Amino acid sequence: MSKSSNPIKRDTSIPRRPLLWMAAALLFTLPPFFDSLAIWVPSLFLLSLALKFWMEPRGYRLRSIVLKLLLVAAALPTVFSSYGSVRGVEAGISLLVVLMSLKILEAHTAREFRVMVLIGWMLCLCGFFLSQDFTTALCLLIAFALLVVALIQFHRGAAPGAVWPPVGTTCKLLLQASPLVVLFFLLFPRINAGLRFELRPFRAANTGFSDRLSPGSIAALANSSEIAFRAEFPGSSARPSGPMYWRGIVMWRCNGMEWRAPYEPRRKSPSTTRDIAGTGGLPVQSPNAKEIQQRITLSAHGARWMFALDHPIKSVPGAMLARGDYLSSLQPIRKARRYEVVSSESSGNEITSKERAESLEVPASISPAVRDLAQSWTVQNRDSRGVVNSALQFFRTQGFSYSLTPGEYDDLEEFLFRRRVGFCEHYATSFATLMRLAGIPARVVVGYLGGEYNDLGHFFLVRQADTHAWCEIWLPEKGWTRVDPTAAVAPGRASLDFTSFLETRIASGQMGARQNTLIARLLRSGVFTNVRFIWQTLSYEWDTRLLPFDADVQDVLLTSMGIASRGSIFLALEILLVAIALLAIYFAWMQLRTRSRVDRVKALYEYFCRKIARLGVPRDPCEGPLDFARRAAQSLPNESNRIRQIADTYVLLRYAPQPAPGMLDRFAKEVNAFAVRR
Repeated sequence: MSKSSNPIKRDTSIPRRPLLWMAAALLFTLPPFFDSLAIWVPSLFLLSLALKFWMEPRGYRLRSIVLKLLLVAAALPTVFSSYGSVRGVEAGISLLVVLMSLKILEAHTAREFRVMVLIGWMLCLCGFFLSQDFTTALCLLIAFALLVVALIQFHRGAAPGAVWPPVGTTCKLLLQASPLVVLFFLLFPRINAGLRFELRPFRAANTGFSDRLSPGSIAALANSSEIAFRAEFPGSSARPSGPMYWRGIVMWRCNGMEWRAPYEPRRKSPSTTRDIAGTGGLPVQSPNAKEIQQRITLSAHGARWMFALDHPIKSVPGAMLARGDYLSSLQPIRKARRYEVVSSESSGNEITSKERAESLEVPASISPAVRDLAQSWTVQNRDSRGVVNSALQFFRTQGFSYSLTPGEYDDLEEFLFRRRVGFCEHYATSFATLMRLAGIPARVVVGYLGGEYNDLGHFFLVRQADTHAWCEIWLPEKGWTRVDPTAAVAPGRASLDFTSFLETRIASGQMGARQNTLIARLLRSGVFTNVRFIWQTLSYEWDTRLLPFDADVQDVLLTSMGIASRGSIFLALEILLVAIALLAIYFAWMQLRTRSRVDRVKALYEYFCRKIARLGVPRDPCEGPLDFARRAAQSLPNESNRIRQIADTYVLLRYAPQPAPGMLDRFAKEVNAFAVRR
């Protein structure tokens, strides 16, 4: 009975080491699930793993078929309530994760362990469906490799000291497969647009952009670390001088502290129109204006906003240059987009009669006190610049303060005369309204200010926390001119990225400390800064080199390599032939390596036999190594231990499926050290 039960016992228990490797692999599949799926799905997954390690040593497992069916039946309505349907990528992946959780609880045989490994590889693929960023890709690659380690460990058994050899074997397998992976990545015909794809319904990112700017809409992003875009300047690796205002959208419609953009952006007219006041028009582009070229990689956000420094000169493919000198995409941006744009420091615009009238409109609900304030500046100053300076002086000297949590305001009068606490949108909208009341055309621009410069990758990283609002006024001698009233209240904001600016103000006692200030300072220390820059650069290269590798990029690569594309079928055949040739070379090399190892073992053993023969014990050609060793040990008792040791090592090298590393070298040393003494 005991003999017949041993195989069943071995088959109904999963060794702890491969289970640990598999659990580690499954943990690395979780990051995209936490970001994209309902929170209960990865939480159930973690709970199942924890229960498995509690149940396995005690011999417990999920046995009842009725209970399994009830759990699956409960999962279906839960998934439906979480996503509104059981169809779709997220719902399907959630069901797969639930089934994997149940499989973890019931698995107890070798076959079920292999099934879990296969499902784990499927989860790696599903994670890539949910997100293709660099962090997710790295986690899924580690998960894939650890699943291979778990499978190798499972088949090796629980031999002592067998923890790290499966890791080495996995690394060898991945290294051997890497040439084919690179070959197929570069040369396999592209059907899709690169590796970046979106199978699930798009969810708009939290960009802080809309067609409406109201108090508090930008301040809510102060703690957001999401990447808005990355920008580099071709031909120059140095940081541009001066503040960087990344233009996103221009708002014309004023309602006190709330402003709106046009419902549909209008394409900028290429023709010029003289100013209504008859002051003459500016040329379309001033000959002294400095042009700045940028290459921008924009993250997906689901809207049409695109960004550029100052005033873009012309549109880019797939976008239009809208009235107000900002770029608007013709299609919603649902995946990362890379484009080049040239900007100018000056607007070079003229103002039409319609634009002048639109940029002077104010709502009738503005209080008399606010109107009197604006009129007092026009009485004191004869020109527009004097009015602007008086307004900035008012914000600078009347006790206004900069705050991330200014609270809600009922109207403009409360902000200007009573509380006087605000964020950038409060100052931009109130200043633009005051300029209109003073008879100066004004509009509000929303975009980003600054960004963190990466010295390693030579690019700027602009986060959602860098969202900013400022004002533009029309001056007859200069056209549309940027005025940032926030700089009058919070000096230094224009010269620093938002996180550095907050840290500076907190250190000086001008703002209350945030909970993550200590962590932010730690991350900006020397070692962490270098590590962070390396990670940002790798992520940037992943987003700009690998993911956008589509058919057009492949054609350029093939042309540069002298391999003219003759169609997908011919290219696929060429790749297949190259792959077969590489595999043939690899197998020939492995065969030669194995043969040379066996030949060396045979040569060393024959050398050992000749040494024994000189001692008077010749080997019979039909005599096996163990029989010969036994007879030689009896004839040479003083050398019996060494003879048996050499014979045992030879048998292992010749017949063992996988000899221990270094055994052949030790065998050679033992044979060479065997001295012939008469």
